[in-house]
Order: sequence, then C-alpha cells, then structure tokens
Amino acid sequence: MLTREYDIVIIGSGAGGGTVAQELAPMVAQGVRILVLEQGARLEEHEYTGRELDMSAALYEDGGGFLTADGTMTLAFGRAYGGSTVVYTGTTLIAPDRVIREWCVPGLDHADIERRSRKFMAQNDVHFLPRVLLNDNNKLFVTGCARLGARAEQFPLNLRGCKGSSLCNLGCPNAAKMGTHRVQLPNAERQGVEVVTRAEALRVEERLVVARVHAARPGEKGGDSTWPPGDYHISARMVIACGGSIGTSALLLRSDATKSIRRLGERFTCHPAHILVAEHEREITNDVGHPKSYYLDRAEHEGYVLETCMYFPFITAKNLTGFGADHSTLMRAFPRLQMILVLACDKAVPGNRITVDATGKAVVHYRFTPAVIRSLVSATRMSARIFFAAGARCVHAPSADPPLIERERAYRLDDLIVEEHFLPGRISISAAHLMGGCAMGPEGSGVTDSRGRVYGVPWLRVADSSLFPDSVEVNPYQTVMALADRVAEGIRDDWTK
Repeated sequence: MLTREYDIVIIGSGAGGGTVAQELAPMVAQGVRILVLEQGARLEEHEYTGRELDMSAALYEDGGGFLTADGTMTLAFGRAYGGSTVVYTGTTLIAPDRVIREWCVPGLDHADIERRSRKFMAQNDVHFLPRVLLNDNNKLFVTGCARLGARAEQFPLNLRGCKGSSLCNLGCPNAAKMGTHRVQLPNAERQGVEVVTRAEALRVEERLVVARVHAARPGEKGGDSTWPPGDYHISARMVIACGGSIGTSALLLRSDATKSIRRLGERFTCHPAHILVAEHEREITNDVGHPKSYYLDRAEHEGYVLETCMYFPFITAKNLTGFGADHSTLMRAFPRLQMILVLACDKAVPGNRITVDATGKAVVHYRFTPAVIRSLVSATRMSARIFFAAGARCVHAPSADPPLIERERAYRLDDLIVEEHFLPGRISISAAHLMGGCAMGPEGSGVTDSRGRVYGVPWLRVADSSLFPDSVEVNPYQTVMALADRVAEGIRDDWTK
C-alpha cells in the first residue's frame, strides 16, 4: 500500500470538484496541500474525435449505458477530467426561486444562489448564441411553439468560439465548451493544486481516502496517470466528496466511517427523459449548429420541460420504439428528422434511492410514479402538437399505439397518446440530471447542512448534485457550482478557525 499526505483531498473534478478546487487554490500559497482525485482520464485535444461509440466509451460511466436496478432507465454521467461538464450541451440556467424555497434548507436562500451562479456565468462566458448558429431543428421548434401560442425561450450557453459541430454530448472537438476542464481546473492547477486522473476513490476512513490508480488500457484514450498504478492510503485533514449524485452516495455507503448515516442515498431524482422525433417532407439541418438552444418551461404547473436536441444515429435508433422495417424506414429519414427532448420534473419519493451491492458498486432504484408518467405523456402530446404546427408529416410518439402518428390523425393526439401505453422497458427512458443522495437539511432529516458539512463527521464535506433535497427542475450544473462555492467559502472560514 502506497501512502501520500495532503491537507485537503477533493474527490471528483466536475462542476462540484472543479469549482471547489479553484476556490480553494489560493490557499496553496499559504502552504495548504490540495489534491483532486478523478476516476476518469485526461484527454488531449486531438482525442476528441466526435465519433459516437469512440467518445462514449472514453467519457461516460459504462459508456453511457449505466442502468437502474430494474433496467428500465439509462443514466448518463461523465467519467473524465472535468466530469459531466465535458459531455453536456452548455445550457446554463439559475435555479428557480420557488424551488430553493421549497427545499426549506436552513441557511440557504435564492439570492445567494443567484449571486454565486452569476459569478460563474461571467467566468464561463455564458451568453445567447447568434442566429447563424441556430439550426433548422431549433428554428422549427420556435415556429411550432409560436403557432400554438407558446413562447419558446433561448438557452444561455457557456460556449466560447462555438463552430456548430453539434457534438456537445461527445466532448466538444473545438474546445468551445467552458466546462471545468477548460476553466476551473486549469485555474486551480496554475495555482498549485494537484490533479491525479485514473484515480478511483474506493472508500473514506478517518481523515483518510483509500484510492486505486489504474493503468491505461491498450488503445484507451487519455494519458497515463501522474501516479504509478496501485492502491493508496491518502491522509487528509479534510475530504470533500464531489463525485456526483451516484458517485458520492456510493462512496459514502461503502465507507465504514459514513455508511450508517441516516438518509444516505435517499431523495434521488433525475428528470426522466426520452427523445421524440418527427419526419418532415424536406431535409432539415439537425446535425450542424448548436443542438440545444431553446426550451419550453412547463415545470411549475404541468411538471415537464421540452428542449430542442439532436442525438446521433446510435442514440436515436435506441430511442425509437419497434424493430424491423418500420424502424429502419424512420432511421433512413434521419436527415429529415426534427427532435425534441421531453423531461419530467420528478419529485423525491420513498424508494427512489441509491444503494451499493455486495461488491460496493452503485445501484440506483427508481420507479416511475403516476405523476411522472402523467407529465411525460402530457409533454409528448405537446411535443407532437409542436411538430405538426411546424409542418411535420408524421410524429413518432412512444406512448402511442401504434407509435407513428400521421398528420391526418393529428386531431386525435389526446386519444392516441395515453398513459396506458407508457410501459417502462418498452419506452427508452434516460436521464442525465442526477440529483440527491446526500441531501442538505436539518440534522436528523438531512445528511449535510447548507455548507455541505456532513453531520457527525467534522472532516468530511459534500459539494455536488447529491446535496439537492429535491429536483431543481433545470439543468443542475449551475446550481452545483453555486453550492460548491458556498462549501469552499465555509472551508476557508473553518480553516482559519
């Protein structure tokens, strides 16, 4: 067993870990030794090829195919230097005021979240893209919404020099996306924070992290770790868990120092989503330009959000219901397909939680509540109306039977798209907004306080989406950065004491 000694060890390098590393980095000049452990690899610029199967294996946990316990939903989360900020589309929204109020976390208020969010929006060059970078897929969504009397809103995006490759989910090959791998982590490293990749945190003990550094496999993307392969005992005065909802929850559940904490792993939410497609008479630009530039927010009253999207052939094929000739015919129409991503704003309910199996691997238990199913079906109906209003000739709706709806039957959408046809396992559901597991809240009902301090474990902090006591109803990364900033501020204050 190899040994190392640091003052602060940060586990994870995504929106939480990258932010904490940057905000604590000035302490290095005062002699504080800070280490970041990242399970994934650090890729060189030339390794971002944009090839679907190639990049999925390099950037996602389980190649993007991590399944819930019953196999009815795929969970996508990053495993690389920069975490999930490498593979999301750059959409940047501040958490709604009503959501933060509904969380009811003592010491946490919306004004503070908004102030910190705007700080990182400025740092990450968040802005609205010019019209020249908006493709037909986005423009048709806006047109369809307008014809129905609905207002599509444009996403602010954290991009710098976007060339419209539409490869955001595969890691931008043009270095345009301002994730933590482009901004916060390099800032931290310039100030002396050490980042070690291919380093898997196995468990935490009393002021100690047990980690395993893996060698790169032949042909694998990403360079070797700066540490030799092997098992390490890394002592630390403070440990900050930033491995994401699933990673952090599983780490603490398999650690003797924390696995007995009440509520650990509970309150998991994830915005269950699926892709809808519609075929137009003519070819449209869908695989060039930024893929996700507009959304329709129906979260507060109807429990869903619609977003423009573009997924490449493998993911699109996986999301279409059926097999054989009908499936093949629709896939051959790919250049004419308009796409909308449907997300349900789920709520934390008993039973939806993260556990670990006998080997310590994370297991996510999730059931689709009647409210989530209603939201997804309602969202599918609205999406179909948008498609037809934009001129589509047919719509593929998985919660209809048969799923392909021709324009002539558009007047029957409420009869065709119904809850009884929403069958988990038959419809391809995925989620990328993974939240909860180490929820903030009062002692006894929460795992941490509003500064990420784990109750009963004074040397341990949490700073990632696992802190959320319930769904945030928007892309969570900006809220994660704001909360991580609060955690870092609390650490600086505690350190001086």
